[in-house]
Amino acid sequence: MWAYNGIFYQIYPLGFCGAPTANDGKTVPRITKLKEWSDYLENLGITSILLNPIFESDNHGYDTRDFTKIDCRLGTNADFADVCKDLHAHNVKIVLDGVFNHVGRGFWAFQDVKEKKWDSPYKDWFYVNFDGNSCYDDGFWYEGWEGHFELVKLNLANPAVADYLLSCVRGWIEDFDIDGLRLDVAYSLDRNFMKRLRAYCQELKEDFALIGEVLFGDYNLIVNDEMLHSCTNYECYKGIFSSFNSMNLFEIAHSLNRQYGSEQWCLYRGKHLMSFVDNHDVTRIASILTKKEHLPLAYGLLLGMPGVPCIYYGSEWGEEGVKGTSDDYALRPCFEAPKPNELTEFITQLIHIRTQSDALCNGSYHNVVITNHQLIFERKSDTERVLVAINASPDAFTANSQELNGSFQDLLTEETLESNGQLALSPYSVRYFKEL
Repeated sequence: MWAYNGIFYQIYPLGFCGAPTANDGKTVPRITKLKEWSDYLENLGITSILLNPIFESDNHGYDTRDFTKIDCRLGTNADFADVCKDLHAHNVKIVLDGVFNHVGRGFWAFQDVKEKKWDSPYKDWFYVNFDGNSCYDDGFWYEGWEGHFELVKLNLANPAVADYLLSCVRGWIEDFDIDGLRLDVAYSLDRNFMKRLRAYCQELKEDFALIGEVLFGDYNLIVNDEMLHSCTNYECYKGIFSSFNSMNLFEIAHSLNRQYGSEQWCLYRGKHLMSFVDNHDVTRIASILTKKEHLPLAYGLLLGMPGVPCIYYGSEWGEEGVKGTSDDYALRPCFEAPKPNELTEFITQLIHIRTQSDALCNGSYHNVVITNHQLIFERKSDTERVLVAINASPDAFTANSQELNGSFQDLLTEETLESNGQLALSPYSVRYFKEL
């Protein structure tokens, strides 16, 4: 699967393109702004772009009106097809947000139910009770996603609903040549639907990637040969920033060993979960870390650990953003152009090292040295052994372990060194050492 060896870049298009927060009905080709960033993405080393909702919606994209049309605030289907061709020409694959759990109140089939009630042929597309009433005084009750009644829950167990959604996915593949889907709230989706989606997409495009949004629980339940290729790794997301803020790298070392280590009880060995330090739903990493010196280290950890790394737009130059109490618009801004800086250069270097390393993309995980302030772990494949070393302390540190014996190349400086079981680490540093 191509995704396992790549680097994702996540963009929330409605915010990124500066679209109005509510659908104003005006067609403006804002999505073509992505073409202005394609050179930048290719130079950064991005192999796939993950776009949050782009289809016609009431407001924020997750309240879909029509799965067959690009949101008018972003442009037309032809505009987006042109963008996809440009991204592919820059060696960037396209993964769209598949919002299949719920739709907006403006969704055409729900509008039909509102108008015709019992007589609507789409009444079984939703969880409707005509003996009740909604908070919108529709004259019937319906299930909203997790109590959000602007998000009408779809009945994915209804074959007609599944058929409709699969036909939409076929259209996205045929019209835009997309390469995968990120499934919104995958933990809420009907698992038979996900099995059918996997088989259907694989027939249309053999290497089509399916990645699920999962917040908790056993990821194996949906990341397997029948359903999804990957899912979001929220356990390690929390572990990364928490370990630095509490100066306790045992936390992330424990999570990574629990998930990917060599012990028999390891949970996800051989799987490639999507790893990240922030996204469109959480406070940006530059705002949540208590020490700014730890920001490059967080990316050193992200790009050295197992998983499929995903970078949220703007965070690669240290953009800040704090999650609001009522909405997430502060996390989803519009940037006129990229603002690369020293951090961006460092991340670019890490990306190019990772994508050329079999051990970093696919290797096993093993803790070598752990203290509260330092962590050295091994990534090892059949062809390569790499040590990832992190010193979160303001003081220099010399690590000691027989597993550090040998000849190494520092992949960041390209210098070679001989180690007799000791590695010297500078304050606030990240090092990737390849065994020679």
